[in-house]
Amino acid sequence: MNTEVLIPISLFVCIAWSIKTVADAYARRRIIESRGSEELVRSLIEGENTRRRHSALQWGCVLVFLALGFAGVAGTNSDQITAGGIALILGATGLGNLVYYMLERHLK
Repeated sequence: MNTEVLIPISLFVCIAWSIKTVADAYARRRIIESRGSEELVRSLIEGENTRRRHSALQWGCVLVFLALGFAGVAGTNSDQITAGGIALILGATGLGNLVYYMLERHLK
């Protein structure tokens, strides 16, 4: 693998994620310090917890189906990147997102 490309990309992702995390924490702190209503603070915390659970569910569904897609590609014993292999991976990703959508609608 070409690490000259991978390192700058991962550095960019880490910096962007750090900035987002700090900005979100700052916004939450400003809301709490502004002496917002207790109901507003409670709904903010509950909404964040729900978002975290749903995010974990979504990533879990997508990664499980991606693993199945990669297992399907490996099962073909192909050493080449083919359109069929790429279609299988993309289809598995889409199926994982659809399963997440169905589960998320069922949880509401």
